[in-house]
Amino acid sequence: MEENKNLENETEMTAAIDERMEKEQEIRNLQSILSSTASPIGDWKIAKHMEYTLLGMDSPYDIEALHTERQAVRDRINDLQEELDAAE
Repeated sequence: MEENKNLENETEMTAAIDERMEKEQEIRNLQSILSSTASPIGDWKIAKHMEYTLLGMDSPYDIEALHTERQAVRDRINDLQEELDAAE
């Protein structure tokens, strides 16, 4: 009986660690999406938009849609971080 209890505790701890690692990995993946030059919502698009704007040119990007997509990613990162903080 004691062994079963220890096994259950170990299984629960392993599951909690796995869940934490998955959330941390998702945060890293989402941060990469925001910063990657290959990402359709990467920082580079913001820089390009600013460049066009400073030059008085029309931006080739729908900045409102881009902002909405990027904000959704940031919101997800924040949600995951809050979950990790609450689990500590």
